[in-house]
Amino acid sequence: MSPTEQSTSPQSHDDDELAEFGYRPELRRTLGNFHTFAAGISYISILTGTFQLFYFGYASGGPAYWWSWPMVFVGQFMVALCFAELAARYPVAGSVYNWSKKIGNPHLGWLAGWMMLIASIVSISAVALAYQLTLPQISSAFQFVGDGTGKYDVATNAVLLAAVLILFTTLVNAFGVKLMARINSAGVFIELIATVVLIVLFAVHITRGPQVVLDTNGTGADYGTGYLGAFLVASLASAYVMYGFDTASSLGEECLDPSRNAPRAIIRAVVASFVLGGLILLLALMSVSSLEGDKLSTDGLQYVVLDVLGPTAGKAMLWCVLIAVTVCALAVQTAAIRLAFAMARDNNLPASGRLARVSPRFQTPVLPTVIIGILALAILVVNIRQPQIFTVVTSIGIIMIYLAYLGVTAPMLVARLRGKWRPAGDGKFSLGRWGLLVNVVAVVWGVGMTVNLIWPRAAVYNATAPYHWYLRWGAVLFVAVIGGGGFAYYWFVQRHRTGVLAEHRLGASDAKADA
Repeated sequence: MSPTEQSTSPQSHDDDELAEFGYRPELRRTLGNFHTFAAGISYISILTGTFQLFYFGYASGGPAYWWSWPMVFVGQFMVALCFAELAARYPVAGSVYNWSKKIGNPHLGWLAGWMMLIASIVSISAVALAYQLTLPQISSAFQFVGDGTGKYDVATNAVLLAAVLILFTTLVNAFGVKLMARINSAGVFIELIATVVLIVLFAVHITRGPQVVLDTNGTGADYGTGYLGAFLVASLASAYVMYGFDTASSLGEECLDPSRNAPRAIIRAVVASFVLGGLILLLALMSVSSLEGDKLSTDGLQYVVLDVLGPTAGKAMLWCVLIAVTVCALAVQTAAIRLAFAMARDNNLPASGRLARVSPRFQTPVLPTVIIGILALAILVVNIRQPQIFTVVTSIGIIMIYLAYLGVTAPMLVARLRGKWRPAGDGKFSLGRWGLLVNVVAVVWGVGMTVNLIWPRAAVYNATAPYHWYLRWGAVLFVAVIGGGGFAYYWFVQRHRTGVLAEHRLGASDAKADA
């Protein structure tokens, strides 16, 4: 398409924001409103997160851990509102990276992008491991390694199942965003229907009242601060779920009317996840036959489903959970690919010229897709003999996402205080006079939860043998190494090369035509 034809296109206004970054449009705009919403909510993934982490929350804080769900929602909703305002102004690929670069500076933007990229790759592996929590409960035939009782049976089998999922998501993403969006949207539709059905089924099997969420199960006895210490640990189960809503904007260069669709998708994804996820957790506690025993602390919601619904309906629901895990892994990898593309387009990664190349056939950056898939598979290997170390690595990924989010909300707050922030006009999403208050709460929340996540407590990082010091301090050490080492590489090597690559620069098509 010639520049003249593009400028007269009905969708030409969708590319206006790219001009502010000096980028020429390259990715094909095919995603509609529901596709964008589906990308955000599938990353959060109500069923994946609640089913994967309920056991940890319940074991750490008892039924009262439920209160961490609304607490995390309020904090993350403040972040989401800031992101929605940014998405209305700058709906571009690699949203966190480009936002931090634009409202902060190139150095901060690189660090936020680097942290988010590493965290996203780790998250792909962590999400894929959820297959092990579900498939063997559907049928023992999915326990391919041993019978599940051997020392490394479960961990090794988890890696095998997860590898199959990562290979699938890599292939789908390599074949273009349209195929990804179709599979993702279909999966999200099934997940939403299954979630509503599960809520209804739990509701008709209630055996106790909502006062169950006031029961702590005595979990605060081992903490000097009482139940507060137990609750802060248990809250990680909710903090590990409610993030990734920025994905809706990271696909901004591939959706229609992104400056209006992306903000709505971000807010809807967070609110829908809060309402539906909160009801699942509450009604699960109200409907399970007994709160005694250790099944809730080991098998989690999978046990509740089979206990309440019986084997037939319960296993049918677990298949829906499996679909949710699949589209969640797909969405996480999609977001990571767009982030890698965005950084490479600015010559901010090694071999940027190749990483930023968009396939003319599939209209997607294929090389980052393959590399990210390979790296996610490599991380899985850690889980085979050292599942406790993998837990630390997973926690590090979440911490770095919260730090990357702070790399956006903090400079945005500074820009507001200096009077330099200007939200989008033309009736697009804006926080108006509430912007400063929302932004302050978002930053305070981000700092507080980051400290809570990285705090080297034995209950989180060294709960079982072997009790090595490096496991307990693993999060602090690894975040320091990844963040500090990565930024040192950028400062001494990469920053001297940074700048929009010629072939991706606005006007590059004109130069090619003249040549």
